[in-house]
Amino acid sequence: MNTTLKNTGIKGLLAVMVLFALVGCSRSPVVPPQTTSSVLDEYRIGVGDALRINVWRNAELSSDVPVRPDGKISLPLVGDVQAAGQTTTELSNDLANALTEYIRSPQVTVIVTNPSSSDFQRRVRITGAVRSPQSLAYREGMTVLDLVLMAGGPNEYASSNRARLYRQVDGEVKVFPVRLRDLIEKGEIETNYSLQPSDIVTVPERSF
Repeated sequence: MNTTLKNTGIKGLLAVMVLFALVGCSRSPVVPPQTTSSVLDEYRIGVGDALRINVWRNAELSSDVPVRPDGKISLPLVGDVQAAGQTTTELSNDLANALTEYIRSPQVTVIVTNPSSSDFQRRVRITGAVRSPQSLAYREGMTVLDLVLMAGGPNEYASSNRARLYRQVDGEVKVFPVRLRDLIEKGEIETNYSLQPSDIVTVPERSF
């Protein structure tokens, strides 16, 4: 009888342990994937950038051009060509293809001499119920907590544990929970995610 009770007690204890483990797992956040976006991989030309176009053995076609507000550049013979959103390799190929009508086997290189648009491509932002909403230049190693502290922390109206991180993943915006109050007051770092360029953190207000 004692053995039966002992076995029953062990089974009950194991069941309780499993239940607590499941509860603990349910609080574990889904970690945002580190994407290989164009901002992190190969630079993409943007509006306002200055480009140097070199056409081998054709100095008269080589020139320094700005990327206009419509995202295009203008070159002799080929006219307007879409540049914004392209890598230098892609734009070089487009220009070479356009010049084949006029030049035999054209060789074109594109160099970004002033990447002025990169500042906005490589920014992180925090909005909502913080003391000073910010748009900041991304720095390697930045975390959610770094961004929140730079914004002066949550204000008195913040519902901090309902904060969210918005990230572009494979062309879609994904949303990840940030338990900001637990992070700041309890040191629970599970949702202190590492940031990437273009990330946005929002802190909602409490419902009154």
